[in-house]
Amino acid sequence: MIPSPPAMTGTVVKSTGSWYIVRDHATLALHRCRLRGKFKHKGLKVSNPLAVGDVVTFSVEEQTEGAGVIDHIEPRRNYIIRRSVHKTEHAHIVAANLDQALLVVTLASPATSFGFIDRFLVTAEAYSIPATLVFNKLDLYDEELLDYLGQVQKMYERIGYPTLRCSAETGEGLADVEVLLDSKTTLLSGHSGVGKSTLINAIVPDLDLKTDEISEYSDKGKHTTTYAEMLVVRPGTYLIDTPGIKELALVDIRPGELAHFFPEMRERLNQCRYHNCRHVEEPGCAVHEAVEKGKIAMPRYESYLSMLAGEDNRR
Repeated sequence: MIPSPPAMTGTVVKSTGSWYIVRDHATLALHRCRLRGKFKHKGLKVSNPLAVGDVVTFSVEEQTEGAGVIDHIEPRRNYIIRRSVHKTEHAHIVAANLDQALLVVTLASPATSFGFIDRFLVTAEAYSIPATLVFNKLDLYDEELLDYLGQVQKMYERIGYPTLRCSAETGEGLADVEVLLDSKTTLLSGHSGVGKSTLINAIVPDLDLKTDEISEYSDKGKHTTTYAEMLVVRPGTYLIDTPGIKELALVDIRPGELAHFFPEMRERLNQCRYHNCRHVEEPGCAVHEAVEKGKIAMPRYESYLSMLAGEDNRR
């Protein structure tokens, strides 16, 4: 009887659909693996059973050198999830087992909307993932835009979200980003065209990721990253690069729960007259009162109303 190959544990570092690249924890060798059978996640319909960052048990097949079969997926401690682009009734797991998430945004070409930023932050809040906003393309900002940037940073920092400003082109602020990455597994996300790949190339020049120009017609970036991939910045420091996200619909967040994922609203929820207050036009609403007094920023409240109404998630 031929003995079964020994089981090993590793982390999925790249997913291309039917095949997965897994880094063996013991030797750090990379293995091209496939799933054995079908995996289903309890209570969650997903288009991808495995995501970058998943810890798996696998075995290497002797007859196909270097190839392996994944037998088991370890429970995830967290993940970032969004609505699947191709299967609207399914969700897509962007990445799993994260220490933090960095959302790369810009107020210059192409400008990132508050709606998109806030949807990402709500998703991170829902799965207890610390998030930081990285304002890139500082080299394109004039004095007026720099002043506005300061106001936007204050709006988010006031409610507990760290912000950084940088320019991948000039190198300004890159040292601050590198310090934030140290000894962590970090998801780097954002719209196409905000400079994610340029930023990664500046931090890890050896990778030489493909970049592309912004479309002058649409002022939107072209996708240069096709698959999510975990990149090694240095031993113990990992960066998960993801394809640019055009839209970000919320998944598994009920309307009655939404306000819990806005920190500035969460701290006022027990002050509303009604326990089931939706914070729209109800009398005695502490959240609405805080908005009127300027204690909750209007753009954030407008994002909340947009999400509550299920409006266009690209705004």
